[in-house]
Amino acid sequence: MKIIAFGASPSKNSINKKLATYVSTLFEQYETEVLDLNDFALPLFSVDLEKEVGQHPLAQAFLDKIATADLLVISMAENNGNYSAAFKNTFDWASRINVKVFQDKPMLLMATSPGGRGGASVLEIAKNAFPRYGANVLATFSLPSFNTNFDVAQMKISDVVLDNQVRDIVKNFSF
Repeated sequence: MKIIAFGASPSKNSINKKLATYVSTLFEQYETEVLDLNDFALPLFSVDLEKEVGQHPLAQAFLDKIATADLLVISMAENNGNYSAAFKNTFDWASRINVKVFQDKPMLLMATSPGGRGGASVLEIAKNAFPRYGANVLATFSLPSFNTNFDVAQMKISDVVLDNQVRDIVKNFSF
């Protein structure tokens, strides 16, 4: 079985990619592929550009990666309370090819941020919106205060209570 994991941020040091990577390793019996959103850098979507270039091959490549997954582990970056522009753009291009971007795959949906709310706004938006685009969101997790609660050197959640929360989610995850 295969996990596709990614942080929905273009940052080369994405804290959401770090969280998604860590949590995907907790599913020990699965093969994991961690995507980098920068590998799907697309021009800014517009219907005019779409008429000019058609379906973009990078959007299809993103959909093809999703298709290989048995489970999606996604951690959403929060920019001004919403999706990152890079993720939204990739999503917009992909949804023009297949409105069911997430292809009915089971999903662990997460978010983190340096702040105490842990990306709660974007997590709520995604949790409510993604099922309309083929996501089967089975669980959510928010990691508040990333810089305090995640050990980057060890690449793991350092707060024992929060780490146990996500481990319980993984342990009880069934699909």
